[in-house]
Amino acid sequence: MPSPSSPAMPCRRLTLPAVLAVALQITGLSLFVLGFFPVKPTLTGFNGVESYVSPESEERLDVGELEGEEIRGLYRELSRLPASYDRLIFMVIDGLPAEFVLGKDGQLPPAELKDAMPYTQSLLENGVAIGYHAKAAPPTVTMPRLKALMSGAVGGFLDVAFNFNTQALLEDNLLAQFARIGWKMVMLGDDTWLKLFPELFARHDGVSSFFVKDTVFVDRNVSRHLSTELDKDDWQLLILHYLGLDHIGHIGGRKSVLMIHKLGEMDEVIRMIHLNNIANHDDHRGQTLLVVVSDHGMTADGNHGGSSHEETDSLALFIGSSLEAPGYASATHNFANQVDITPTLALLFGVPIPINNIGVVIEESLDQFTDDQKLRALELNSWQLLRLLQAQLSGLPCLSLPSDCCDDHQKSDACNGMVKEKFCCLYSKATASHRAWRSQNMSRSADRDQYNLTISACYGFLTSAKTCWPTCSWYLGDAPIMSHLCFHWLLERQRDSGMRDTILCSTEEVFAVIAVLILALSMGSSSMVEEEQYIWHFITSTFSILLLRRAVKCIPTGREKSLGKVENGRSSTQIFCIFVLLIVARIIRGWHQGGVNWTYLPDISKWLEKAGSSYLKSIQLFSLILLIGWNLLAFSSSTSRRSFTVLVKLSFFCSGLLVLQHLLKYQDDALAASSYGATLVTQIIYTVLAISTFITVLASPWLASVSILAKGSTCYTNRAASLPFEVIVIYFKNDGLNRKPWVEVD
Repeated sequence: MPSPSSPAMPCRRLTLPAVLAVALQITGLSLFVLGFFPVKPTLTGFNGVESYVSPESEERLDVGELEGEEIRGLYRELSRLPASYDRLIFMVIDGLPAEFVLGKDGQLPPAELKDAMPYTQSLLENGVAIGYHAKAAPPTVTMPRLKALMSGAVGGFLDVAFNFNTQALLEDNLLAQFARIGWKMVMLGDDTWLKLFPELFARHDGVSSFFVKDTVFVDRNVSRHLSTELDKDDWQLLILHYLGLDHIGHIGGRKSVLMIHKLGEMDEVIRMIHLNNIANHDDHRGQTLLVVVSDHGMTADGNHGGSSHEETDSLALFIGSSLEAPGYASATHNFANQVDITPTLALLFGVPIPINNIGVVIEESLDQFTDDQKLRALELNSWQLLRLLQAQLSGLPCLSLPSDCCDDHQKSDACNGMVKEKFCCLYSKATASHRAWRSQNMSRSADRDQYNLTISACYGFLTSAKTCWPTCSWYLGDAPIMSHLCFHWLLERQRDSGMRDTILCSTEEVFAVIAVLILALSMGSSSMVEEEQYIWHFITSTFSILLLRRAVKCIPTGREKSLGKVENGRSSTQIFCIFVLLIVARIIRGWHQGGVNWTYLPDISKWLEKAGSSYLKSIQLFSLILLIGWNLLAFSSSTSRRSFTVLVKLSFFCSGLLVLQHLLKYQDDALAASSYGATLVTQIIYTVLAISTFITVLASPWLASVSILAKGSTCYTNRAASLPFEVIVIYFKNDGLNRKPWVEVD
């Protein structure tokens, strides 16, 4: 019961702060979602014959229901580009870092890596293949990378969640364009392709990518069909997706003893394809292009998903009889973006560039084209990006410029000003340069300088346009954190007016505000986000020390001891709990060197791996039993005997027993840990824990009373004393009979 001498704070005075707090949190969360998961302006539908018409033109082409060879012939006629190849073999080596094949920082790969792939290295040395360091955009996981390779569009971090439950890709993409011109497609490997592109493949044999312990059969299942498919001539696109190298990285990292053997296995696949279908191809099959890519790289520990160089350094290797590569040495310096593969393949095979593509055609891949055809390819790429820019930047004035505006842009080398004016300036320069070169070419007076100027102007617009998308969205991820500060100020305004002038902020409150500001500022740097755990380690340790200082100050001394024996015991308990918290925080800090930059440092997890599985299993069992016992002790301290409380106790206890059973049964067998039974037990554990936690949190307001204490004393004199903040201290009190909320001013 509230003390008679303590005036009660009316509940109605908390109504306005509570409503405003909820409104601030909803607004902050909405801004965060828009900033971290931005909604990209995209164009609907699929590109067709309209992509071969200038955006400035009002001409509209109607092709009706043309399909197959008819629409393919129309595309070729409108594009004025020859189809360089007739068949495509698209080989994905999951997780292969480009530096394994092309080296790093202008240096050749180490001798052991070169020796692991001798045939591929010979293709590069002889100029038969062109290799690129293709930078992948985060998140570097398989599903969004495949979407980027096929559509040319960059996904968001929301795709990380979709990676575990892949849905069909409904945007314009290369496979949809190939299907429209009547191509027959075959897929062997990762079944993510089957989920992204259902019902597009005439033949397929998919394998799951989540059995990471399997490094052999997951690739053997692909290669067992390879020789048969290479001998057939009824397909135009063959997709091969090998998962074994990525699985090796997850198990043992980049330097795993299995890595060299797997690279040799991939080299043998490339040799088989090149000898059978490229070097010794049959005329009736036409020209075949082999494109070897990786969806992402991997860190030293074999992980991926972030934005570090090791994770984004993926491979793009073009192997074909029509290629004229400048030599192996230049391949170590070739750089592109992963999305650049999309428009390059579209132009090489005579189909429209996907409508939401942000990639730029790779210039060296067009060496078999004439100068006029190269400029035509860049023009088609520019038109497609300009249409996408119009969806991103409403009111783009490029299409309303007068015909003589290009002369000023031609004379000026720099394009400055606002975003819209800059893009229009670059587009106008490219258009004017192309028009000037075309007029000179018709009069036989064109020279290489004018051609190089036109190429430079075209790429100036294309590279500027494709960099707009990562920077055009607002980053509002700090909003939820700032809303907490606003709520803190709001509560201070709701204090009793008689106390407002005498209350000073405590050390804990000042530190809490500073910590929130530090977190808010750190969200503006991707490097700080990747190493965010170090900020939390600092905040946790510092705040625990502040709580320790407060608890020590609250220990009664002298005459106070005889009056406050209970408070003395509570302070000692608080000090003990804080010391335990500091010890546990230090263990967590040294358990694993997370983030990106410090993973090579020694930590407890690396020591346990070296110690052997028996020590690791013993620690896991001891920790689990200790955790179960601690939870049972916490639940037993409750005086409630309601059936709901008993049910919650049993659900958490059963979850702990299931985890214990899983460790005892599957810990020693790595392959069995990926079996159906182990997966089913894991799913049951997560389901029970999720349901129990959700129901407990949802029902807790009806099962407990709330005490809100104002700040008036240095030390707390009730059960809320162990809680860290003085602004609002809430604890649950369940006396088994009276469950009405009560509010007290101390």
